[in-house]
Amino acid sequence: MLRALLTDVDGTITDSSRRIDTGAIECIRSLVDAGIEVVLASGNTACFMDALCKMTGTRGTFIAENGGVYRIGYTGTLKITGDQAICRAALETVQVHYRKQGIELVLYSAEYRYADLAFARTVPSEEVRQILADQPVQVIDTGYAIHLQSEGVSKGTTLVALARDMDLSPKDFFAIGDGINDAGMLAAAGRGVTLANAHPATKAAASDVMEDGYGKGFIQAVKKYRSYLRAR
Repeated sequence: MLRALLTDVDGTITDSSRRIDTGAIECIRSLVDAGIEVVLASGNTACFMDALCKMTGTRGTFIAENGGVYRIGYTGTLKITGDQAICRAALETVQVHYRKQGIELVLYSAEYRYADLAFARTVPSEEVRQILADQPVQVIDTGYAIHLQSEGVSKGTTLVALARDMDLSPKDFFAIGDGINDAGMLAAAGRGVTLANAHPATKAAASDVMEDGYGKGFIQAVKKYRSYLRAR
């Protein structure tokens, strides 16, 4: 049996325009009301995730910054698993490179991040990888932003720590996601499912691929596997 649902946000419980799918929210609330833990996982900041947890109706547990930070419940201590100093050094290298070309990176909420750093996809992510080839940092293109994250940190690795702190196993989780940054958590979970709009690498890591995409695919996944989920 599965004891908790772990879900990505953008592209998974939203539509292609990042608008929340109201049916997905109703689905999440029905699980929470049945006593099933629902954990949100995203590349977004911790403060964004805190607000999203409140508005969707979960109990406040989340993974943010692509695994760089996590928290158990609303009153839990924020745990930082990433090393932002590495990311800051990498960001400076990238900024210097592009400023020589007259290009200024558009940073996303840098002042609210504890582990990773993110900027707009106005430059090619593969070129950023080449610029940072000799630095111990990951370049993650989620399709919504380019993130710099210290090596060895992902939603999948943080799922292991999160599960431990919740007195669960990663195999107790039913995970749903669509992005390349979700592949690790799908592989680590007891059941990892992805959607029609998913990145090819994410489909390869998943145990099942839904016919529908985005929020409709999320709803389809929960309905298909609802009988496997049990309250703790």
